[in-house]
Amino acid sequence: MASVPSLASSVNQRVADALASALPEAGGADPLLRRSDRADFQANGILALAKKAKANPRELATTVVEGIPTGDLIQEIEVSGPGFLNITVADGAIISTLAARAADDRLGVPLNASAGTTVIDYAQPNVAKEMHVGHLRSAVIGAAMVEILEFTGEKVVRRHHIGDWGTQFGMLIQYLLEHPHELDHKSDAQVSGEEAMSNLNRLYKASRALFDSDEEFKTRARARVVDLQAGEPETLALWQRFVDESKIYFYSVFNKLDMDIQDPDVVGESGYNDMLVETCKLLEESGVAVRSNGALCVFFEDVKGPDGNPTPLIVQKSDGGFGYAATDLSAIRDRVTNLGATELIYVVDARQSLHFKMVFETARRAGWLNDDVKAVQLAFGTVLGKDGKPFKTREGETVRLVDLLDEAVERATAVVREKAEKVGLTESEIVENGQYVGIGAVKYADLSTSASRDYKFDLDQMVSLNGDTSVYLQYAYARIRSILRRAGDRKPVAHPELELAPAERALGLHLDGFGELISEAAAEHAPHKVAAYLYQLSSLFTTFYTECPVVKPEPELVVGENRLFLCELTARTLSKGMSLLGIRTPEKL
Repeated sequence: MASVPSLASSVNQRVADALASALPEAGGADPLLRRSDRADFQANGILALAKKAKANPRELATTVVEGIPTGDLIQEIEVSGPGFLNITVADGAIISTLAARAADDRLGVPLNASAGTTVIDYAQPNVAKEMHVGHLRSAVIGAAMVEILEFTGEKVVRRHHIGDWGTQFGMLIQYLLEHPHELDHKSDAQVSGEEAMSNLNRLYKASRALFDSDEEFKTRARARVVDLQAGEPETLALWQRFVDESKIYFYSVFNKLDMDIQDPDVVGESGYNDMLVETCKLLEESGVAVRSNGALCVFFEDVKGPDGNPTPLIVQKSDGGFGYAATDLSAIRDRVTNLGATELIYVVDARQSLHFKMVFETARRAGWLNDDVKAVQLAFGTVLGKDGKPFKTREGETVRLVDLLDEAVERATAVVREKAEKVGLTESEIVENGQYVGIGAVKYADLSTSASRDYKFDLDQMVSLNGDTSVYLQYAYARIRSILRRAGDRKPVAHPELELAPAERALGLHLDGFGELISEAAAEHAPHKVAAYLYQLSSLFTTFYTECPVVKPEPELVVGENRLFLCELTARTLSKGMSLLGIRTPEKL
């Protein structure tokens, strides 16, 4: 495993060295190198440095250029405008660097030298409740961040903080106690997620109706909450049945989403029950939380209600009950102390931003978060319908997640079937690819938008072969695999001695930026940057393929080998990038 320095970092180093010898007092200054449409790169850090040193920027730039050797890495460098440097790298350097990437399993992507342990809290459904479209984003964004961070060498602990505690369970448990066969399965065979959910739905509706119409049942249900919180064994056993039944359903949905959710990672609200009393004690004894009207509260200067009075974070209610804050703070204690987290990421709806801001600030005051352990909310926006309003069914109901995924797969399968004969797909391949394309389309539409923004859920657009869609990327990958198959005996070989066509250079420079892009996406928690990179890679490949014959008309041998090499590295980069987003790349489409 060898990490390969990118062309950008090598060029940057050359310019920085020349800058340090031309202007010693600027030692270690950043040349501010970026990609440019005038050359391969432009360095524009000299202007600010010259101003500081009271030097003429153009003269300083000229001195810097004189100190930079050209030939092996940098082919040409010129001063432009008031003191910018336009830099063109040598064709040979592009191909040699890419050959080093191709020789490495990780495509030369470096591991993060300061990697730590990140706990990601994502995909948090509620027990005994159906998952709807609102549950999609936390799952998809969280799973992508897990993959991206793990690829950079971070130790990642997944946590699914499911809603499995609270007053509604009193009603459900009491009903199940009085109607003991309501959750029984039809047979001993594997229970489907649909059957589990329909059992839970039926029981929920029946218990709710009874709770609303029968005062005596309501009293028994409320007493049952007390038993649950006290850990009474029979009550806990019935509660566990709800959790288990719900998990059958959750896992079936995550399975459809092509996501791997492991049982030990599911630690719901109930998992922190034993810590709540101590969390409150620690907050009260340290003075971080104070009693106000009998409730244990944390106050903030900048959080006020509509009446202008401070709105506190309530950790314990005046009746002794615990709110979400107590559980969330206990979870932070557990993740920092027991799991050794250096970073906590919460993939949670933007509408909960104030709650998390208050929770994190409380944890900082208590000393559980500090300079070495930080917590961030990766806040996401809402899924909208085509009309730009929150996504609902025609009847105004919330859209079931299962229905949405099934429809995406159905549409995608139709798209795959249209082209199936041409590429010789069997019926089972059509079905499998339909799933990969449909689920990929849903994930990509979510991940190609910056998480904090809302996005429109438009299946027609998502499964379109044109535009910024995962199908476009999957087709680009499948097309390259087909080119490599058609090449027959000719093999991909890098030839640094060749002069490159403009489309080859553009593709090569973009391929070389993969490692830096991954570091950026990991540091900024920005999976949409990976999606944007891959879309651009596919577009550059399309241009390259149009302008540079690879198989037909057959180019000269070494040119053909070098182009096949670019094809193969593009396919590997696409496949790796897509897998980080949780999207599969079929070999034939």
